[in-house]
Amino acid sequence: MVRACRMVRLSRAAYYRPAHRQSERDRPVIDALQELIAAEGARWGCDLLTDRLRHLGHAWNPKRIRRVYRAQGWVRRRRVKRRVPTRPRQPMDAPAVLNQTWALDFVHDRLEDGRPFRTLNVLDEGNREVLAIEVETSLPSRRVVAVLEQLVALHGRPQKLRLDNGPELIGRPLVEWCEAQGVTLGHIQPGKPNQNAYIERFNRTYRTEVLDAWLFHSLQDAREITTHWMTTYNTKRPHNSLGGVPPLDFIPRPTSVPMSS
Repeated sequence: MVRACRMVRLSRAAYYRPAHRQSERDRPVIDALQELIAAEGARWGCDLLTDRLRHLGHAWNPKRIRRVYRAQGWVRRRRVKRRVPTRPRQPMDAPAVLNQTWALDFVHDRLEDGRPFRTLNVLDEGNREVLAIEVETSLPSRRVVAVLEQLVALHGRPQKLRLDNGPELIGRPLVEWCEAQGVTLGHIQPGKPNQNAYIERFNRTYRTEVLDAWLFHSLQDAREITTHWMTTYNTKRPHNSLGGVPPLDFIPRPTSVPMSS
């Protein structure tokens, strides 16, 4: 036995010592952590839990506590901020000219049964006219391009699009479409929604007067109510920044489809 232990470089004391599972040796640490997490530390990290255990009188090594914490699968995944390209500041220049700048943004809501849906809102900054509100469960970059193509066929091509850095609005289909059409992409700086203030203010109005005011049973229900409200917004609802007149009274759009009163 002595020669065998020497060959495998194992001490005789370790050979004769009964084997113990690591989880059994760490049972006091596991129980203490479980009790602490269940009581008050459900959202605490390992460092806070270690400090709390030491404050309670436990003298376990912090490395042991961290090893047990990780082995039990309690590590909270840290959200990594998505990196976006550096964007130049977008000044809020909006002369009273149609088709110079269109603003785009998304709004989220839910149907009566809890299913989520989104709306793509498109606004002409020249007269604050809402050009489109596309209602769908999913609005990828290709769907954004399809909506813009319909608007261009109806109203003409804008010189610039003002939008944020959402994945649908920085996707390759939209970038390639703008390059082909000669439309400038004006992405605002990350975390600066005030650089797209016109559409942000419109979104609040749309949420207050439509999304929060109605209970939608289906997407078609949301589309019909939204379409009716768009007509009212563009032709009847007074706009404070336009001198108290509706958008299409402030600057009529000759190429737009006549809206019923």
